[in-house]
Amino acid sequence: MCRNLPLLGLHLELCFHLCHTRVSPKQEVALLSARAENQKTFTVEEAVETIGFGRFHIALFLIMGSTGVVEAMEIMLIAVVSPLIRCEWQLNDWQVALVTTMVFFGYMIFSILFGLLADRYGRWKILLISFLWGAYFSLLTSFSPSYIWFVFLRAMVGCGVSGHAQGHWLLYCSLLIIGLASVINPTIGWRWLIRIASIPGIILILAFKFIPESARYNVSTGNNKAAVATLERIAKMNRSVMPEGILVEPVNERRGRFSDLLDSKYLRTTLQIWIIWLGISFAYYGVILASAELLERDMVCSLQTAVKELGDDSEESRSPCHCRLFAPSDYRIMIISTIGEIALNPLNILGINFLGRRLSLSITMGCTALFFLFLNICTTSTGLIGFLFMLRALVAANFNTIYIYTAEVYPTTIRALGMGTSGSLCRIGAMVAPFIAQVLMSASFLGALCLFSGMCVVCAISAFTLPIETKGRALQVCNSSFLTQLQLCPHEKMILI
Repeated sequence: MCRNLPLLGLHLELCFHLCHTRVSPKQEVALLSARAENQKTFTVEEAVETIGFGRFHIALFLIMGSTGVVEAMEIMLIAVVSPLIRCEWQLNDWQVALVTTMVFFGYMIFSILFGLLADRYGRWKILLISFLWGAYFSLLTSFSPSYIWFVFLRAMVGCGVSGHAQGHWLLYCSLLIIGLASVINPTIGWRWLIRIASIPGIILILAFKFIPESARYNVSTGNNKAAVATLERIAKMNRSVMPEGILVEPVNERRGRFSDLLDSKYLRTTLQIWIIWLGISFAYYGVILASAELLERDMVCSLQTAVKELGDDSEESRSPCHCRLFAPSDYRIMIISTIGEIALNPLNILGINFLGRRLSLSITMGCTALFFLFLNICTTSTGLIGFLFMLRALVAANFNTIYIYTAEVYPTTIRALGMGTSGSLCRIGAMVAPFIAQVLMSASFLGALCLFSGMCVVCAISAFTLPIETKGRALQVCNSSFLTQLQLCPHEKMILI
């Protein structure tokens, strides 16, 4: 047992490695021989720290960020294409809603599958496959001969983009898609909009040869030679040097399990976080889709005022199949409201740092509930734009806060698992939102708004009553049950933390 070893020199280091890590036979031999010869060793993290930030990381950021652009464009396409496919194929409300739901269903299922495959076959291979998959089916969507084919192909696109980098480009790509749609949809049609939106994905496939396989993955499979080659390539691009010694990467013996999230210490926190993630996603995509429905169907009297003021109530803005297509004024309203996603960022940062994560999130969620109800007020076009602008700003702030809180509240051993399960609940919220924003809203406008508002109130209460506040709290390295299982004495526990 480690507690019987003197905590000095080599014995302390060997104790730490034997108790807390598992190494492959090759790595164990290399570690022991290196220690016997007093030779230096280094890990992947130490190599990355030594190499430092440089040109490789800038190139990687641009390439992977661009994959996020593609993902965001594919998700936003549905909102601006829905009115056109509704007219072309004479679709009911539930059929239009099903398109978005199937995209997120494919997204949710394949994000899990791609994660498992990436652990087995490598990050680079799975990333490339998912990118090729998404680009291929996105292009095929523009040739859909019928509604059934359109739904199937969009679901396949959702499967593909689930393996991309996500989360940071939705605002800018939303603006880009709305701008393109305002020009392309009225002229050459929605099929060409999808084809043009597929071009960045096709071009970026060529950039994947510059992305190496993960050094950590190579080490985890015992391929230290490939890992060193990757690190040397990064060092060369950054004009830096590798650390001295041999690469030995211990692999954690104990990984987070789903049951850890439901441990008595985190059970209440986990359940409330899941409710909040589901509700925030439900509200976020509800705002996007509801905005499109409001503009398409003239559900609010302010929209008729807006069209009349801007002079866009023309025959060309109406479809021959008696459904209204987006007019130029509608695209302008969508662009202005979308910009709102960055409007509250400074206040959001101040709020989470001075008021704390829980109180800040409960306030923004409560305001979101209020502004949903404001949409039922008959106001001017300027008032409608203001309501939509604030809604987009608030739902974006909600996402920012819950993301930070979830990453901070869990210990290292279950942090990724906590984020992953929360992301799955997020997709469920996105799958439900279309049927409220595009089906229920047409039947009962106030009923749909009350449902969105009510969910936000539930999330606000859940946020306010969260048992743990992470403001000023150090990140937890491992949970208490993990330390208990290792049977360490107090001074050894301090070494771990």
